[in-house]
Amino acid sequence: MFTGIITDIGTVRSIEPRGDTRIVLGTAFDLSTVEIGASIACSGVCLTVVDKGSDWFAVDASGETLSRSALGSWQVGTPVNLERALKVGDELGGHIVTGHVDAVGRITDIVPDGASRRIRFEAPKGLAPYIAPKGSITIDGISLTVNAVEDGPDGVLFEVNVIPHTQSCTTLGRAKVGDPVNIEIDVLARYVARLKEVASC
Repeated sequence: MFTGIITDIGTVRSIEPRGDTRIVLGTAFDLSTVEIGASIACSGVCLTVVDKGSDWFAVDASGETLSRSALGSWQVGTPVNLERALKVGDELGGHIVTGHVDAVGRITDIVPDGASRRIRFEAPKGLAPYIAPKGSITIDGISLTVNAVEDGPDGVLFEVNVIPHTQSCTTLGRAKVGDPVNIEIDVLARYVARLKEVASC
């Protein structure tokens, strides 16, 4: 379980296919406090630490994970948003994030708005019932608030405002139009939609 508050931007150091794909990530985390088997959200994908050094850790990504997330587009040097798992008693500064990606979306527009940036994303139509203005959404592991939503020709379009702090502390500060992103819908929205579906039966 995570909160969507990014605590480090790591960097992909190596990618090695070996049945599953072994990915080594450089990080500023104090890895003496990270156990083998610990969960770390890597741009929104919950992955398990399988090896580590003084300034790096390794994870294994299955073919299923690569096909259902943007990890398949990672290359050596790709920046990655990192968050360690939530501990009981930690401050819940964002919202509840599971690390299970619902879909891969893409950035369709970036517009400066003062020192902030308004970023528009396109997601598959199937996520439309779960995305609402003022609701929470996770983009590449970042807890964000949806400003606006509309239907697009190929999917649902939604917009977020990214303040300077978020730009400097996450990969959204260097994002470009066309970039793929991992999207996780708000777990509360998922259950509300399910309750409505059951109630209408």
